Amino acid sequence: MLGIQSVITLICYLFFILISFWSIQAIPFHKFMGRYENQARVLIVLLSVVIGYTVSSFFLNLITTIGNLTFLVK
Repeated sequence: MLGIQSVITLICYLFFILISFWSIQAIPFHKFMGRYENQARVLIVLLSVVIGYTVSSFFLNLITTIGNLTFLVK
């Protein structure tokens, strides 16, 4: 069971990181950062990881909390 949970956690992290990377692409960083194109790319990747990890952690904790509510009823 623990191995399955680890795989689901990794898939969830990667999914939300990819979703955040895709959505951040719409922000025109080249206008803000001008001649620092490489730094803008690194910023996009780092922001994607931070946002994706945070959102994924929220959803994983929410699912765990909802699952633990069954112990309240028993």
